[in-house]
Order: sequence, then C-alpha cells, then structure tokens
Amino acid sequence: MLPRQINPLPRAKTGVMGMKIFQITIVSLVLLINLIVALPSWAETAASLTSSSDYFQVGQKVIWLYKSRGDSADIQRIPAEVVKLGSKQVQIKVYKNKNEFVNRWVNPNKLENSQKVKELVSSN
Repeated sequence: MLPRQINPLPRAKTGVMGMKIFQITIVSLVLLINLIVALPSWAETAASLTSSSDYFQVGQKVIWLYKSRGDSADIQRIPAEVVKLGSKQVQIKVYKNKNEFVNRWVNPNKLENSQKVKELVSSN
C-alpha cells in the first residue's frame, strides 16, 4: 500500500483565500482614503467659531432671555456677563443691586450677544 499524500491547501481554496485577502485590502484602502479626505472637514477653524452667533467669550456682555416659568410667555431681557464656558452651558454673572451679583448656568440658546442687540436697535 502506498502512503497517501496529504495536500494541506487544495488549489481551489487558495484561489478563494487570495480573492478574500484582495477584497479586504481594497475595502481597507478605500476606508483609509476616505478618512484622510474627511479629516480636514471635521476641524472647525477659529474664524468660523468666532463668526458664529452662538459663540461666547469670557467677559462678553450678553442679554439673558429669562422666563420666570416654563409655560410663561413673558420673557425678561436681563443684562449679564459671561463668566465660564461649559460644553453645554454658559455661566453668566447677573447683577442684582449695586455691588451684588449672582452666577447662573444657562443654555446658550437663551443668550443674545449684547453687541448684536445694539446693532438691531440702532438700525431701526
């Protein structure tokens, strides 16, 4: 009896594996190129941040659009100053009396740039 020779990888399977490796390489290459092209578009430039109406700086004078109750239609316009910037909120300093003030964390959507308000008033 002749000993059997065992072929670890028949030719048909090697061709299939070669094709899979080729496909994985192509997909990886396309993803890598896509990331390289997309990375610069993720970054926001400083100019676009400062030109945005939602951008505030520490020390900036703002107008807080305050509602005493959530269901109230009355909005009080309270002058304030930006103290701290958070990821989702802005801390402002609101003056109560001559030498008294209180700090409040507010949603940036509830603030207006006081310079923007002055421009609107002067244009009317």
